[in-house]
Amino acid sequence: MGGPVLVVGGTGMLGGQVATELVSRGKQVRALVRPGSDASKLEVAGIGIARGDMMDPESLNRAMAGVDAVVTSAAGYTRHSKGDTPEIDTVGNSNLAEAASRAGVRRLVLTSILTCDQSTGVPHFWHKKLMEDRLEQLGVPFVALRPGAFLDQVTRFGGDPVAKHKVMWCGSPGIPLTFVLTPDLAGYLADAVDAPGVDGQRIDIGWDRPIGMRDFAEIAGRMTGNSIRVRSVPMPVLRAAGFVLGPVNPMVKDLAAMIAWFQSGRYVADPTRQREVFGAPPTAEDAIRRLIGILGHPVKA
Repeated sequence: MGGPVLVVGGTGMLGGQVATELVSRGKQVRALVRPGSDASKLEVAGIGIARGDMMDPESLNRAMAGVDAVVTSAAGYTRHSKGDTPEIDTVGNSNLAEAASRAGVRRLVLTSILTCDQSTGVPHFWHKKLMEDRLEQLGVPFVALRPGAFLDQVTRFGGDPVAKHKVMWCGSPGIPLTFVLTPDLAGYLADAVDAPGVDGQRIDIGWDRPIGMRDFAEIAGRMTGNSIRVRSVPMPVLRAAGFVLGPVNPMVKDLAAMIAWFQSGRYVADPTRQREVFGAPPTAEDAIRRLIGILGHPVKA
């Protein structure tokens, strides 16, 4: 293909892995990095740096000059980096879509969210749906991958679940939902740059089946020989926190709404198209086994 692939969100956990996955596939890669942010790890990996910001349309124009495709994993809601704000998910995404339209990119690969088109009450989910719609309205060739919850992130909120013999969860641990691992999603996003026949599609990303957090604890415990219990925060407590803290910190209200959506039992992927485009999805057991390895523990079973 022609020019480089621009990775937006390249200094984040997911975006950094996407960038290295693309390099491993022989792609020339450029990363959009905010002024002042540390890009040394990307530079060491041979990735070009375009200084700019999603809130600055002119910097997006410069970053997209000559690019073949764009992969974005940017998410202001997470606030993982200095400068992350909810406006990135609205104004910033709109700026990105318009810049991609002006640049005439061959394809934009969007990291969306599973069931974002059904969950109007969860702001950061709904903003992804609006980004999908905006790309479509502008005629930008795009594919949206809609992953489930990141198991390698949510199971570590209370620390290493294997070492601590417990995993923190919010709501009922028995309700199944779809999970993914960050490295797997990074590979799918990189593959989507050149995947045939996917323009305009929204593709669910998950495992062979949804699981509850109690299932995770049982499977991980069996594999490590350690007893792992689930410590759950009841939904009434979360709703109260959202009511009290929401006016002060909208992220808390958004988080409570997301967890309530998880509890609906509807946060479940249909892996049919994932299987057709990327191959068989991982089994829950395979993914949990690899997560245990990421955490640095041996698998005994």
